Amino acid sequence: MNIYICDQAFQWYKEELQLQRGDYVRFFARYGGCSNVQKGFSLGVNKEAPIDAAIMLEKDGIIFFIEQNDTWYFDGHDLHVEFDEKQNEPIFMYR
Repeated sequence: MNIYICDQAFQWYKEELQLQRGDYVRFFARYGGCSNVQKGFSLGVNKEAPIDAAIMLEKDGIIFFIEQNDTWYFDGHDLHVEFDEKQNEPIFMYR
């Protein structure tokens, strides 16, 4: 399992969350919503430091991560964070 973030999505997060070098962004499973990997759950995003990171991706000094206790959500898939230009926001793909 890996995290991939396209440059446009990275820039969006950097601006929206006011990220700077040394900051952390967590992708986590949350109850509610929908996804194509887990019914009744969706992916949340929060600016916080890791406790027990299972997967990390460093991009321009900013660390994106998934905690060990959230790996079940991905069901063995990689997380690809792409950018939807029509909606002007990141979208999540699971491959």
